[in-house]
Amino acid sequence: MILTVDIGNTFIKVAVFEEVELVEKFVFTTEEVEKKILKIFKKYPNLSAAIYSSVGKKSDLLDESISKHVKITKIDAGFNFPFINKYETPKTLGVDRMVLASGATLAFANKNCLVIDAGTCVTYDFISDQNEYLGGAISLGIRLRYESLHNFTAKLPLLEKKNPDHYIGKNTNEAIHSGVIIGLLNEIEGFISKYSVNYQDLTVILTGGDANFLANQLKSTIFADENFLLKSLQQLHSYSLQND
Repeated sequence: MILTVDIGNTFIKVAVFEEVELVEKFVFTTEEVEKKILKIFKKYPNLSAAIYSSVGKKSDLLDESISKHVKITKIDAGFNFPFINKYETPKTLGVDRMVLASGATLAFANKNCLVIDAGTCVTYDFISDQNEYLGGAISLGIRLRYESLHNFTAKLPLLEKKNPDHYIGKNTNEAIHSGVIIGLLNEIEGFISKYSVNYQDLTVILTGGDANFLANQLKSTIFADENFLLKSLQQLHSYSLQND
């Protein structure tokens, strides 16, 4: 059994894997690290290794809590990834995006893949059928869109995400929901359409905290899995053992 850890901008997500099967997932904050990690290892004493990636603030306490029990593999820019990195500034490429690109490469080898991660930010990452990572785009996530409208205007309220009843908002709240949610859906559909024109047989993977919220509203055919990054870490762990 192995432990995969994704340190994001907002939460720490942890999954226990038995070979390729995700047995259980945990989500918690940095403040809860020590207690939660101890609880996980007590529940799963057969855990033998851990692998993690981080885009959030590095947690020394997380490292210490895990390393008491098993060896940790940390994903960074120097890791042996299963794709060819064609990004012009590879040192600025977020490790989460490299993990997602790896997961797409290993799960859909020699296919054109667009990975859309709908979290704090929405990232778009493209891997060609030659297993080359070419780049993508970075946009605002749902929560940041709501917060921006509230923080950078004088009177617009801060709302919780909600599917609008109609694209025509008949009051301010409805107009905000329409602009945020339908605006993002149109953005995603637009990117998928643009990639599909130039790259045939495109496989689209939607993941991240808002994946399930968005998936059923998209017209395009997608593979939706909010745990794709955690699963990609498991795949990278297996890949690294086979390619040492």
